[in-house]
Amino acid sequence: MKAVVMAGGEGTRLRPLTSNQPKPMVPIAGKPCMEHILELLREHGFTDVIVTVAFLPQAIRSHFGDGESLGLAIDYSVEESPLGTAGSVKLAAHMLDGTFLVISGDALCDINLTKLVEVHRERKAAVTIGLKSVENPLEFGIVVTDEDGRIERFLEKPSWGQVFSDTINTGIYVIEPEVMRHVPADRPFDFSKELFPLLLEMGRPLYGHVCDGYWQDIGNLDQYRQANFDALDERVRLSIPGIRLRGNVWVGEGAQIDDLDSVEGPAFIGNYCRIARDASIGAHSVLSANVTLRDGARTARSVIDSSTHIGRSALVEGAIVGRRCDIREHVRVHEGVAIGDEVTLGAESVLMPGVSIYPFKEVETGTQVHESLIWETRASSRLFEKDAVSGLINVDLTPEGAVRLAAALGTALEAGDRVVASRESSPACRIIKRAMIAGLNSTGVDASDLRVMPASVGRHLLKTQSYAAGFHVGASTLDPDVVQIRFFEHPGIQLTAPLQKEIEKHFFRQELRRLGADQVGSVDYPVRVRESYAHDLLATLDREAIRSRGYRVVVDYGYSAASFVLPLVLGPLGVEAVSAHAFTTHREGNPRGGSMKESMEQARRLVQAVAADFGAVFDRAAERLHLIDEQGREVSVEQTLLLFLRLLGSDGRRGKLAFPITVTSQVDRLVADSDLEVVRTPASLGELTKAATADGVIFAGALSGGYVFPDFLPAYDATASLCKLLELLAPVQTPLSRLVSELPKPTLIHEELYCPWSQKGLVMRVLTERLKDRQLDLLDGIKVLHDRGWAQVLPDPDEPLVHLYAEGESEDESRRLGSELRSLVEEVLQSEEAHVLS
Repeated sequence: MKAVVMAGGEGTRLRPLTSNQPKPMVPIAGKPCMEHILELLREHGFTDVIVTVAFLPQAIRSHFGDGESLGLAIDYSVEESPLGTAGSVKLAAHMLDGTFLVISGDALCDINLTKLVEVHRERKAAVTIGLKSVENPLEFGIVVTDEDGRIERFLEKPSWGQVFSDTINTGIYVIEPEVMRHVPADRPFDFSKELFPLLLEMGRPLYGHVCDGYWQDIGNLDQYRQANFDALDERVRLSIPGIRLRGNVWVGEGAQIDDLDSVEGPAFIGNYCRIARDASIGAHSVLSANVTLRDGARTARSVIDSSTHIGRSALVEGAIVGRRCDIREHVRVHEGVAIGDEVTLGAESVLMPGVSIYPFKEVETGTQVHESLIWETRASSRLFEKDAVSGLINVDLTPEGAVRLAAALGTALEAGDRVVASRESSPACRIIKRAMIAGLNSTGVDASDLRVMPASVGRHLLKTQSYAAGFHVGASTLDPDVVQIRFFEHPGIQLTAPLQKEIEKHFFRQELRRLGADQVGSVDYPVRVRESYAHDLLATLDREAIRSRGYRVVVDYGYSAASFVLPLVLGPLGVEAVSAHAFTTHREGNPRGGSMKESMEQARRLVQAVAADFGAVFDRAAERLHLIDEQGREVSVEQTLLLFLRLLGSDGRRGKLAFPITVTSQVDRLVADSDLEVVRTPASLGELTKAATADGVIFAGALSGGYVFPDFLPAYDATASLCKLLELLAPVQTPLSRLVSELPKPTLIHEELYCPWSQKGLVMRVLTERLKDRQLDLLDGIKVLHDRGWAQVLPDPDEPLVHLYAEGESEDESRRLGSELRSLVEEVLQSEEAHVLS
């Protein structure tokens, strides 16, 4: 008699284990579940086997081949499209010439198949169904039989009120070939839902046989884990590979165990596993081939698939771990966690109970994971990257995540506080902003919704009115599918470190304030905020000087909402503006906007065409300003920064200028003979805007196109920057191109060097020790001061790399300084790599 093994299951409820492997291939005590089924078939004399496959069929074919290694002859039938259980067997009907047995490849059992066939033949049945009595039949199809075993009724997945029997359909059938004539070939067809009720209606002899022995459907993660535990407890008769020690410990070929007393049975340790000194294996641990436990690591009640590495002092309890995972030192994996293939868990990370991590993900060092990681590429211990919370819409950044983020912000504030919100025009930004407002309101915080408006307008409200915080939702300039949420504090500065840490604490711990219906926050929509912004900006300008100059400028808005605001300022200043790429709704024009390169190119052409004094190009957030001179040539951001300094110095201004430590030393030289003083800050936008609020600071800027004029707003604002430039240029009759040509040529160089997270601290410590006799500036990173210039190494806070900066009298000298520092960093990295390999 031939046997048909149904192995086409995708196993969606077993994900992440089945995200990239068929359900029958999940391992039970060191072998794929289907291999145990094939061994059961061989035990009962079934040597000719047909396997029906659908999802990832090659994974099954490559493992079992033609079945020779198992003493079987295996043929395969491949479903090109879903055909149902009966339809898949119908597809293989040409290989079935007599009575045959059907069995599932993903349900573990040791049922007496010989007895089932005997009952079928004795009763001359058309179909005999293997039945099993279970405690909870709700998840299965119930079969009701008479005293002789003849089937009277089928009921698929009943409620308790419909439970008339506790005998369920195991999916094991003995079938006469003529029965398959009733299965249509042109559509999906199911055994239990369609074929068997049809045969019952036709009066065909259908019988059920209650089987003794073990049967367990592996339909979900709990059932999968339990099946492994049952195998170790010998509740099911299986051929478990390896040598049996102390009665209930199975050890595979080539396994290295430093101390066998550290293994508590029942346990399975597969071929070539390595269990280091002081590592321990608790009861009901299943370790497939090539699993490594380093010193002090422990597993208990866990199923760990092949080639997974568990680092020093890591703990894995009650979990399921896929193939080729890398679990670093001091990781904690708690009860009910399921981890897919090739996942990396950074050192000291914690996976809280019930979390699922899908294949090929990375959890960063020190991260606590409370929610499943499905679509995101990694889980981070930090919410904020590059002064914002950002991610692919509906992948890394979802509406439910935004609600939780805003609730964390609201919890960090006081109930009754007010927060101002604004956004860019895309529907994705609208979704996230609305979710944020809902999260804030849930904590008793009120929100003022500016709708589509530049972030600078919201910052202006923070400065002039009694708001506790603000946020702006926009799209990344690098990828329009990435949404960024940026936060502000009074008086309009970037979010400071203390409040950022508070938000992250509440977010990751999920300690969120929840209030009753009568205490939740409200939403309002402030009016005339653009007019108020324009009025206050005009009050800081020399309007007569600008008006008398009679400017004609080209303004490319970069599709930003600044086109709602800038005309309210340029009009009273008498500036003739030729504009392009003003704000559009999502349904008008280009919904994603154009690139900065396209905007710059169009502005260059327009400046020459209309004989403008210069051109100004805004980024999508209307925060950064890029210039085109009257000849249509781009002015670099380095030159624009130096231009502002030259104009401020020549205007007789007094005060302090704030710059990140990485900005060129030419700023110091430019203001050497003036009443201006340079103040250096750490290389972050938050520190720069915070420094801009200090007494006496009149300007701040960085090499990014962002400029700060604190007398109006302590933040990047392209609108204010353009207006201040108009004021500074008004008394100067020299063309912009000539002013730029007189500026010193930039020689600052910047490069990035890959540096693993775990080695950043080592690099900085070793460099500090080696350079202790040199003149150093340790404000941010390590800045080495030379007679020839300076070089600096600065760890990136968001990526596994370090930044290298260098500046000499010439570009060649800058490269030599940078090369010297790079060699030192590489030497440290190589020595550490050699130490790890040894």
